[in-house]
Amino acid sequence: MGTILQLRSVSKTYREGRNEVPAVESVSLDLRRGELLLLMGPSGSGKTTLLSMMGCILRPTAGEIRIDGTVVDHLQEATLPDIRKKHFGFVFQSFNLFPSLTAAENIELLLRMKGHEKKTLRAEALRLLEKVGLSDRTDFYPADLSGGQKQRIAFARALVGDPPIILADEPTANLDSKRGREVLELLKRHAAEQNKAVAVVSHDPKAEAAADRVIFLEDGRIKE
Repeated sequence: MGTILQLRSVSKTYREGRNEVPAVESVSLDLRRGELLLLMGPSGSGKTTLLSMMGCILRPTAGEIRIDGTVVDHLQEATLPDIRKKHFGFVFQSFNLFPSLTAAENIELLLRMKGHEKKTLRAEALRLLEKVGLSDRTDFYPADLSGGQKQRIAFARALVGDPPIILADEPTANLDSKRGREVLELLKRHAAEQNKAVAVVSHDPKAEAAADRVIFLEDGRIKE
């Protein structure tokens, strides 16, 4: 399990009027290939802010972030989309599927955006749907799919480009316990079988069963 993502003394502060409000304070952690790392904590503990910094969506106010040993937190803003495209796949609690597109078309759209060859779009979309167990839902529209199936499609889209890191923010929040467990098991299996790094934010204690490692946040700090 080699380390692919490192955070060292990372903090994020927001300004509200004349006041500075800390969202994350001096967090250090490693994310390793082959593992599912679970970030837990109550609402407002800084979990999503931390995940956003890990994925180069937000810049830290202080501290250092490295991907494969390369410092990325001070790179120019224009370079960050390419960093995200190369290294990350994202899964959010809202499925973010286009209602007018079928399951396969939702994946094909992202494949086109990431520069995939046009002639192999369909075949690659079908391969990803098969990987998440939805090869029989290829031509279904989101309205005809269950919450668990929609989240599996969202996960399939996160796999576009074969990124080494998957970041999932409350991926089970809109699912019942059975469907949520299935999604977490899918993420865990992906990490173990493909030697990828997966970080999941959740406030659900049942998510611990799927994790290789758990970090608890409270008031923006890691709770020892």
